[in-house]
Amino acid sequence: MFAVIKTGGKQYRVAAGDEIRIEKLEGQPGDTLSLGPVLMLGSDDGVTVGSPVIDGAQVIGELLDTNRARKIIVFKKRRRQNYRRTQGHRQWGTVVRIAEIVAPGAKAKTALKTTTAAPAEAAAPKAAPKAKAAAPKKAAAPKKAAAPKAEAKPAAAKKAAAPKKAAADDLKVLSGVGPALEKKLHAEGITTFAQIAAWTPADVEEFGEKLSFKGRIEREGWIEQAKTLAQGTEG
Repeated sequence: MFAVIKTGGKQYRVAAGDEIRIEKLEGQPGDTLSLGPVLMLGSDDGVTVGSPVIDGAQVIGELLDTNRARKIIVFKKRRRQNYRRTQGHRQWGTVVRIAEIVAPGAKAKTALKTTTAAPAEAAAPKAAPKAKAAAPKKAAAPKKAAAPKAEAKPAAAKKAAAPKKAAADDLKVLSGVGPALEKKLHAEGITTFAQIAAWTPADVEEFGEKLSFKGRIEREGWIEQAKTLAQGTEG
């Protein structure tokens, strides 16, 4: 007898004793789980096709192991954009052995067993005992005279005003910088000539990558221009 089951969004043709790898299932090695739903059953008597599933049919599998598959490499590239990304991925999966295929109306010989079943709900708390008869209320005590209000605390000294940020420079003065590129620089926090003048070779490489401007920063001489312009703004 064979069956076609659907699990993890995929369909598998299985028979008793088969070992298959499917999408990850919750459980521990040794658990027996019901795999399904069952879409088709086949035997010597013929084939039964569900519409879309076969009610009462069941495929029971024994969980053998849960592990990760071999690594695959995911590579992305955008031409003329200097964009390349490489990453690896290992998909989780579960290896199960088909223990039994149960036809509609038949009784399963293999008992289901799982170590990850949800804990039984806690028993409902017992009803609280009835409240005792209320005792007669005592006469209210006379209110005490209101205590004098505490003296107002002296006002805290005002904090010194934070120094104002330096005004942004017109970065479009630099060779090769237009409004669009200036906007990108502002988005990266670069607003003054002094910041560009202080760039290190590592900064030049980093911003060349971010701005898709690799190699042009040195050719256009941004750092030398920025040093000269920064001295002019400071003066």
